[in-house]
Amino acid sequence: MFRAGFRPVKSLLTMTDSPVGWAVSPKRVPYPDAVAAMEARAAAIHAGEAGELVWLLEHDPLYTAGTSAREADLRDPDRFPVFKSGRGGQFTYHGPGQRVAYVMLDLRRRGRDARGFVQNLEQWIIEALGVFNVAGERRENRVGVWVDRTRPGGPEREDKIAAIGVRLRRWVSFHGIALNVEPDLSHFAGITPCGVSDPRYGVTSLVDLGLPVTMDDADAALKRGFETVFGPTAPADPPA
Repeated sequence: MFRAGFRPVKSLLTMTDSPVGWAVSPKRVPYPDAVAAMEARAAAIHAGEAGELVWLLEHDPLYTAGTSAREADLRDPDRFPVFKSGRGGQFTYHGPGQRVAYVMLDLRRRGRDARGFVQNLEQWIIEALGVFNVAGERRENRVGVWVDRTRPGGPEREDKIAAIGVRLRRWVSFHGIALNVEPDLSHFAGITPCGVSDPRYGVTSLVDLGLPVTMDDADAALKRGFETVFGPTAPADPPA
């Protein structure tokens, strides 16, 4: 399932016995509303007034610019709304058919290891993809999860199937991951996704790989993968 020499990491952070809230929004959530809700929840977690939460949702088509975004990587600024984001990383796309999971965890209880946290997020996605027999892989100089699509005798080709962009404030995380289930991949053409312009590297989705995966299927796989890496979950309501 993995390339030779690849060693999967189960968890680099301390796992807790306390269940993490697992919330799913049935309707698309406006991006500014999601950011406001995440920031409020992260502050409440830090203050001890709320528990940890993973929030699964979809957005209408939009681009977000992370703290390292370069103006030249926004190829079509009039295509969709563009939002500046406090998360790490560069430009990314969100839209229907993409499962966004915003992750609000208290790293004070999990080891205070920012790099380990990102690696755990990658491993979470890898575990979820494994449910569908997809070999998700990490790359040292490219954050996110990739799929090797090189054909025998052909040129190197890798496609990104999931993006990661997080922020830590007082050791509480927010923002998170985006897994491509069945988005319109042509929408990525308006940006240089995550600043990677090398023609050997593109984007893909579970359905693009020929897998008839529904959003509910993806959610179940993400839940299973999260519990493997981070610990137990419990049903929760989405943030107001």
